[in-house]
Amino acid sequence: MTTRESRRSRRTTTGAAPTPRYPHVRVRLPATDGPVGILIGKVAVALRHRVGDAAADTFNTAAHACAGREELLRLIRATVRTR
Repeated sequence: MTTRESRRSRRTTTGAAPTPRYPHVRVRLPATDGPVGILIGKVAVALRHRVGDAAADTFNTAAHACAGREELLRLIRATVRTR
């Protein structure tokens, strides 16, 4: 029988996603492809509410510098937890 510790260590060694910068902030991303402005807005609002204006402004600047949707999604997942 495995313990909780052994399961956690196994999970992190199997290539799990890295921990986001603000893991206590969660954002639900839409299942369908929508405008990227909606994604940026949802994350910025969540950051502004849970962390502060500086974090939201920094994310907003970085998000608008992204070249494409995939790069933006990587930035979002590196910044907050997504569902």
